[in-house]
Amino acid sequence: CIGASRFTIFLIDEDQRITTKDIGSVKEIEKWANEAGAEVTHMELVSQFRCNGSDGYLAWLDNTLEIRDTANWDMEDIDYDIQILDSPHDMRDIIIEKNYVSNNRARILAGYCWNWLKDGVNNTDVHDITIGDFGISWNLKNTSTFAIDETSVNEAGCIHTSQGLEFDYVGVIIGNDMRYENGKVITDFTQRAKTDQSLKGIKTMYREDPVKALSAADEIIKNTYRTLMTRGMKGCYVYCVDNKLAEYLRKCLKKCEDR
Repeated sequence: CIGASRFTIFLIDEDQRITTKDIGSVKEIEKWANEAGAEVTHMELVSQFRCNGSDGYLAWLDNTLEIRDTANWDMEDIDYDIQILDSPHDMRDIIIEKNYVSNNRARILAGYCWNWLKDGVNNTDVHDITIGDFGISWNLKNTSTFAIDETSVNEAGCIHTSQGLEFDYVGVIIGNDMRYENGKVITDFTQRAKTDQSLKGIKTMYREDPVKALSAADEIIKNTYRTLMTRGMKGCYVYCVDNKLAEYLRKCLKKCEDR
């Protein structure tokens, strides 16, 4: 792009880097621009129309997931419906109801902590994701229209299915790859499904440079959940496999005077 045009605009959201192979960082573009002798100008997109048009929810999410520090410690005066639920059944019930009232605009999404079973890729009765007595299949392979299929509300979309899509409401299952331990939000790449290619090569990287590998995996896993939790324009309903993470998220929702 840089060599093929006189003037090129890159809109970059590094918080949506969700695989080890993703490219297009600010530093990478600067590198090639400098090699081409191009003048680089930085501008910041200070606001975006997402999640009821509120930047407050996005800032709260960044702060809560410890992606970056912001001034949004809680959800006071932020017009967005986010709930942390006690069971995946409760989350699914809400999404089914919201899907009915929103004209098929609600979906369930999940972190990639469960293998995609080959024998059930076209069968919604085969539950790839099981949590106690709760079960749900990943979105079926026999369709590329998860966002609009009327029956796909009964399936769970992964990050690769849902990145770039928008719904009115989403239910998000946070797996054991993100937990709350010792007062911190921690990530654990070993809890990712073997069928997930997002962190391909991370084990080799870990053997060679553990610090670099853990940092890269932490960024990708947190970015994944940030992306999933911002697919709903009006509401997000979250179930956490880790109870301590659920407690932490509930605490972060409270008003300052309640903390």
